[in-house]
Amino acid sequence: MKFKRTRINYFGLLGLISLASYTIAVFFSPLDYPGYDWMSQAVSDLSSEGSPSLRLWQQLSALYGVCGLVSVMMVCVYIRGKLNKIIRHGIYEFALMTWVSAVGYTIFPLSAGGYGGKFQDIMHVYVITVLVIIFSVSSLILIMIGGYKEKKYISLAVWASIALTFMFAGAVGAQAVPRGYFGIVERCSVFSAVSFNGILGVYLFNGFWEATE
Repeated sequence: MKFKRTRINYFGLLGLISLASYTIAVFFSPLDYPGYDWMSQAVSDLSSEGSPSLRLWQQLSALYGVCGLVSVMMVCVYIRGKLNKIIRHGIYEFALMTWVSAVGYTIFPLSAGGYGGKFQDIMHVYVITVLVIIFSVSSLILIMIGGYKEKKYISLAVWASIALTFMFAGAVGAQAVPRGYFGIVERCSVFSAVSFNGILGVYLFNGFWEATE
């Protein structure tokens, strides 16, 4: 039977808008941050308290959070009773990670100048970031297991594998590369989760290829 898009499928486009908003903010916010070195500094420095680029970041990333949340929640609604149980649980966990990230980083932004050892910095790095990593890794692994388990879901499992690879590359690279290259590997991690949300949006737009028939 030919797939016919309904209103909920179009919400998947918000996942791509979210990715575009985030990407634009990452690339253009440094224009308002004199001396910012993207190769060595974290993305979160652009939105830290007192950052000269904070206002521009907020403007450029305005659609990132809300569009990403709406898209992934619509994915959760759409897949009810579809795919398989393992993949569904993985996607639900990914949605939880998206909420933790959106709310947690808003409540606990880095203090002025980046990590300064304040309470909000500790919460940002050692609580919110740790939770985001745990939920991200766990959710992607579940999607991979469920996807590789059935041939018709392999494409989704492959995308999850790619996202997880970049996530690990960023985490390992952050500890292995010289400080001057921290920003490069850190972007592998942050973009992996944001990009996978966009990919889920594409799957939603296409009806998960009718739950991959």
